Order: sequence, then C-alpha cells, then structure tokens
Amino acid sequence: MGANEPASAQPQGLAGLRLVAFESRRAQEMAELIRRHGGEPIIAPSVQEVPLSDNPAAFELLKRLEQDAIDIVVLLTGVGLRTLAEMVAAEWPRARLAAALARATLVVRGNKPAAALRDLGLQPGLLVPEPNTWREVLTTLDARLPVAGKRLAVLEYGVPNQELIAALLGRGADVLRVPVYRWALPDDVGPLRAALQQLCAGQVDVALFTSATQVYHLLEYAATEKQSEPLRAALVRVLIASIGPICSEALRQHGLIPDLESEHGKMGPLVSMVARMGRAALERKRCATHGGPVVPPAAALTSPT
Repeated sequence: MGANEPASAQPQGLAGLRLVAFESRRAQEMAELIRRHGGEPIIAPSVQEVPLSDNPAAFELLKRLEQDAIDIVVLLTGVGLRTLAEMVAAEWPRARLAAALARATLVVRGNKPAAALRDLGLQPGLLVPEPNTWREVLTTLDARLPVAGKRLAVLEYGVPNQELIAALLGRGADVLRVPVYRWALPDDVGPLRAALQQLCAGQVDVALFTSATQVYHLLEYAATEKQSEPLRAALVRVLIASIGPICSEALRQHGLIPDLESEHGKMGPLVSMVARMGRAALERKRCATHGGPVVPPAAALTSPT
C-alpha cells in the first residue's frame, strides 16, 4: 500500500469487531490472537475429547506392530497419539510404544501428529502436506507409498472417516481402524450458551470455526436450546471464517456458506486473514443481505485492551 494513501485506506484490523471462536484446547491462544489484531474475543469452547474406556483395537494395534503384522500406520491426530500413549502406558510404557511404532512406516496428517511423534523420539516416514485433509492423505500414499496388499492401521480422531477407510480398502489395503477417543460437548456449556445468546442477539460480527466438529456441536447445541432458527438468521449477518476445506465442507453441508477460508489450516493465519479481509467482506455481506449501515469504522472506535 502506498505511503501517500489517506489514513482511512490503511488496514484497520479487527478494531471494533466482536469475534466468537469455538476453539477448546487452544482457547486462550485464540483469544490472544484476536486481541493482538485489535478485536474483542468471545471464547466459547465447543468440543472435548473423551478417551474410550474400552478399546481393544488399541491393544490389537500394538500387538500387531510387535509381530511385524502392520506395514503402515496413518496418524490422523496428535491428540489421538498422546491419548493412546496414556491409555496403554501400563503395558506399553513410552519406550516400548515408540519401539513398536518404529517398526512400521508412519504417515502423519500434518504438524500436530508429527509433534506427538517427536515427543516419543520418532520422526514421520511421510508428512501429508497442507491442507492436510483425508484427500491429501490418499494422494500422498498413491504417489509415495501405494497401499495395495499392505497392512494399514489408521489412528482415528473423534469420528471415523468413512471416506478415507473406503478409499484405502478400494485400493487393496488391509485396514485396522483404531479409534482412541470420541468428541463430546464440554462439561461446562456456559460459555457456549452465552455465545449463542450473543449471536442470536446480533452482538457478534465474526464467527471463527477451526474444525468441522465445532460446526456440528454449535448446531447440535442450538437445537437443544431451541435456537436453531435464530442462530441461522443471525449468521446471515455474521462473517463466517473457516480454517480450511474440511471445516468449510461441514459448514456447507449444513447450509452455511463460509465467507473466508484460510489457505494454511492454522489459527494464526486464519485470524490474520480475517484482520486483513474481514471488515470489507463483512460490509459486503451485510449490504447484500440487508443494506447498510453495517460495520463500525475502526478509526472511530477504541480498540479493546
């Protein structure tokens, strides 16, 4: 941007905007990112991981690894690997778990499972590139490690990815599914209830979604509160920002169109993108649906401290 442009043309960030985020484990980090760009965060945790209490598949995986009966382990989730380590610690302490995993080729879906592997002293054999969806898992395997005739284990996240499993089976792989935890609403839904009320009251400018599960849980909770229609009506005037294609797909499946989608699948780039582009996108959206006036000018407001 040129140095001689008027002050009104300079980037305004998120000053004067209220952003609701449904992040759970990294809620405080998300709040700080929003504040750093001048926005006011409304943090509404919407997901918790609940370890499966009865999980024979986890122990079957480790037995097969030690018997050299697994060729490839596909790690879809860092939380899942850490949960697995805690779950089996009595029989497979960390050294034994790491030795078992090292007997197979380890394919990781992005940086989080790679970091969990490094905590065990291991490195991925294949790192799936961004945007780290199950489709990139398949294309990476097809290009680098064809699975026909291979024995695979898939360490799953909170729900089974039926499309990935079907595609692996269709390629001739023998697949062991290993669920580790399930997703649930938080024990304390107070912040989620408050955020839902603020959304329905028109007190929110931007909704940030960092996982598909957040979409499902927000809509599920709104239904239990008999607020489905008010929520959908409110989201017509709220900028919807998605962290990536899987999250965007979940939004579209429920009739919600993301206005912005991050290219990098990380919270920092998502918030930075909204800070750069969000005000203009929100102005366009509200003008298109209701006609102005719509978005408070940042220059006329004091940024939150």
